[in-house]
Amino acid sequence: MQVKDFDKITEKTAKEKNGWVMLAVTIAVILCSIALFVVGAVFLAESAAFSALMVAGVLGLIVGLIFFGGFKLLQPNEAYVLTLFGKYYGTIKRDGYFWVNPFCAAVNPARASMIGKKLSLKAMTLNNDKQKVNDEEGNPIEISVVVIWRITNTAKAVFNVDNYMAYLSTQCDAAIRQVARQYPYDVSTNGDETSLRGSAQEIAEVLRAELQQRTDMAGIEVLEARISHLAYAPEIAAAMLQRQQASAIIAARQKIVEGAVSMVEMALNKLSEENVVELDDERKAQMVSNLLVVLCGNRDAQPVVGTGSIY
Repeated sequence: MQVKDFDKITEKTAKEKNGWVMLAVTIAVILCSIALFVVGAVFLAESAAFSALMVAGVLGLIVGLIFFGGFKLLQPNEAYVLTLFGKYYGTIKRDGYFWVNPFCAAVNPARASMIGKKLSLKAMTLNNDKQKVNDEEGNPIEISVVVIWRITNTAKAVFNVDNYMAYLSTQCDAAIRQVARQYPYDVSTNGDETSLRGSAQEIAEVLRAELQQRTDMAGIEVLEARISHLAYAPEIAAAMLQRQQASAIIAARQKIVEGAVSMVEMALNKLSEENVVELDDERKAQMVSNLLVVLCGNRDAQPVVGTGSIY
């Protein structure tokens, strides 16, 4: 079956009646049936015609008991999907007390038991398990997402997929793999690349759109999808940590050298502008070397007083 064939199933409202009115009618039918049965039993010996009253009373009692199977109670943001002899009968979404055809059966594939077949229309959360995938650079990573979703089309959710909750979980795994392999785990050295770790908002929107496209046929609206866990796989975590530390050290050193060079340049310009001392090229080189050692060193410099001449 092609995907477009699933769109042929449209949601419709089931025909229902006021539950309280039908409850009164059902009770009246049962009481009348009991009265007919009693009257027929009392006067049966006197006239055979009263046996028909007993039969009518029994039939009325059976009908009244069958009517009790048509009462439905719904809370806000709940729904019943009903079928009548295997055919889609309609959906009840309004909260309240209703009566429908007692031969209608409620359907909810996500619930195995015969009772509690209501569909929840509330926003629900799916916290998918961690899974190991490869990012754009081929590095194995562990990732999991949290999806906030709700059912918007009850007919599609019930009849288009076998189990809408299992379907959503499976499509969530597929969407994670699809999105994860499009982006690297971390940003590159230039810092202008979208990454799984550094672009949380953008990745969340891409993931939500990818998951929404996959779940449209199931009548599910994805409200939000965000990464809840992201880490390198254990087998490469130590190596990647060393690489991140090395990148951080190199970036810090670059900043230190840039700052040291600007400070040395400023010192030389100040000495020249103020005519503090005249330095030839060799003395300037010696001064630059000393300043760079002091400014770029990991430890505090120990001053050494030189009394001689460099010549």
